[in-house]
Amino acid sequence: QVQLVESWGGLVQAAGSLRVSCAASGRTFTNFDMAWFCQSPGNDRSFVATIRWSSGSTYNSDSAKGRFTISRDNAKNMVYLQMTTLKPEETAVYYCAAGSPGSVFSVSDYRRYDYWGQGTQVTVSS
Repeated sequence: QVQLVESWGGLVQAAGSLRVSCAASGRTFTNFDMAWFCQSPGNDRSFVATIRWSSGSTYNSDSAKGRFTISRDNAKNMVYLQMTTLKPEETAVYYCAAGSPGSVFSVSDYRRYDYWGQGTQVTVSS
């Protein structure tokens, strides 16, 4: 049974930094795409960043470029999202997702991802 468990969300001041974590278990994730999405009340789930587990190649949303870094630790089966220079409008629940290879959807499309965590709240105060 695949499980994705996010942690280390919290409250941070604007312009601050935070790193959220995702513990992945239940299968081997080689060749999977791992991603972070965020969702605030009343809005759709938005793509933040993705990483291919096997190669480590990454892709960020335009808003995340230069400020957010996605990474993974193969030995620990962990995926991280390091966020810097956070903005109040980035207050949201951040979700970890895993997508199996061969999907027809792009890496920024939530439909690519088969498994989701329960999310971790990130609140950025002004």
